[in-house]
Amino acid sequence: MENEKTFRTLKGYTQTDDLSLSTAMEDYLEMICRMVKAKEPVRIKNLSENLNVKPSSASKMVAELKEAGYLSAEKYGEIRLCKKGDEMGAYLLYRHDVIHRFLCVLNHKESELEQAEKIEHFLTPETVENLSRLIPLIENIPIENT
Repeated sequence: MENEKTFRTLKGYTQTDDLSLSTAMEDYLEMICRMVKAKEPVRIKNLSENLNVKPSSASKMVAELKEAGYLSAEKYGEIRLCKKGDEMGAYLLYRHDVIHRFLCVLNHKESELEQAEKIEHFLTPETVENLSRLIPLIENIPIENT
């Protein structure tokens, strides 16, 4: 266990991560990819409605994702994924699906959306892959409620 004595607050850990996307940026990109996959038009209005945020917040985040090279968008036009956004978005959807499925299996529930949304940003790709491999092994194990 490397560096076990280096404790930080959650904010401290996120400040030391070398991530190009903030958790909010990930949420927006994930939703845009979800909308593209569902063949929904991706515009600021639709995006803000799907994420339950103000259109001004969605506009600001789209501008940031565009500047970072994940999207192309013209004012009042449709939002499109660039190659970088499509690739990252595919991973974000995969990560969400793995974590959600794992939590549903673990807790014997139909949906664990809120919990998955809250923790998905903090798991490494290695952990996501390990959870993916673990799901089939625990799917049929009965868990007694205490």
